[in-house]
Amino acid sequence: MKAYVFDGKSTAKLVEREKPEIIKQSDVVVRIEKTTICGTDLHILRNNVATFKPGTTMGHEGVGIVESCGDRVTKFKPGDRVIVSCITSCGSCKMCQVSKFGQCLDGGWLLGNEINGCQAEYVRVPYGDTSLHLVPDDIDTDCLVLLSDIFPTGYEVGVLDGQVQPGCSVAVIGCGPVGLAALMTSKFFSPSEIYAIDNNPHRLEVAKELGATHAINNSEGTAVQQILDMTNDVGVDVVIEAIGIPAGWDMSQKLVCPGGNIAVLGVHGKPATINLEDMWKRNFTMTAGMVHTHTIPMLIKQIRAGYLKPKDLISHQFKLSEAKEAYSTFTHASDHKSLKVIISNDCS
Repeated sequence: MKAYVFDGKSTAKLVEREKPEIIKQSDVVVRIEKTTICGTDLHILRNNVATFKPGTTMGHEGVGIVESCGDRVTKFKPGDRVIVSCITSCGSCKMCQVSKFGQCLDGGWLLGNEINGCQAEYVRVPYGDTSLHLVPDDIDTDCLVLLSDIFPTGYEVGVLDGQVQPGCSVAVIGCGPVGLAALMTSKFFSPSEIYAIDNNPHRLEVAKELGATHAINNSEGTAVQQILDMTNDVGVDVVIEAIGIPAGWDMSQKLVCPGGNIAVLGVHGKPATINLEDMWKRNFTMTAGMVHTHTIPMLIKQIRAGYLKPKDLISHQFKLSEAKEAYSTFTHASDHKSLKVIISNDCS
């Protein structure tokens, strides 16, 4: 089969690999229909993810058809259409028992990181019963593939952990796909103000279309002061940091109001400083961590009800045979006005 593989140094390319087989009886092999590229994949290519195993097939997001199941799999059968969660969970360990699947003691973020991922014709999913989600045929697979990661991440790590409440103010730092997913799902709670911050004019336009009340260009480094001016120097109730660089964290500390929350969903590959000498007296709360993807069933319902439209984030379509071009388009987002790119399996 074809698979997009990174050698851990400088080369990522489409190569020929053996089709995966059942290894443990809880495994499911899925024929991928659609996959996509995540900002985390770019962090891997920049060697900013220490857990990545060189030579691993990239990608942790996908929708496909069950090809085969181990004997212990009870919830799925060949022919079922499924969402592949970006998180693998055993369902029985201490962490899974309290629905913290992202911290599963025998799982977590495995696909496209520690084991072969979804940017291929086929993928082997460990613990299939608890790592896949059955989906109806009447929902577009382009929408469903965005439920593997960015919408659960934006909602769980950004909105829920950030404790967005009706009438509160929210700042989203970074209007890439996951930041925009957080913006879109924050609207479930009817915040009074949503400040979208980015350096990219196109992404700010999209943020406004998706419901931001203020779109603030930070290309000259003035976003913090602009928001403080608009809030009478108080700041905002919830800051969602979605870029994963120290500058984003620094902005978060300056923007959060006393008693407010900072939710970090950006993937940080470098140290960032917590300025406790300034922050200790402000009663702020900061959260960060892996998504658990337990909200995927709810998000499917929101799509069916018309309250959530993931397709609004899809900018480009590619075939698996065009994976390298897809990565180039996603990497150079400003040049191509790219958001989420969909990759369809044209090889099997």
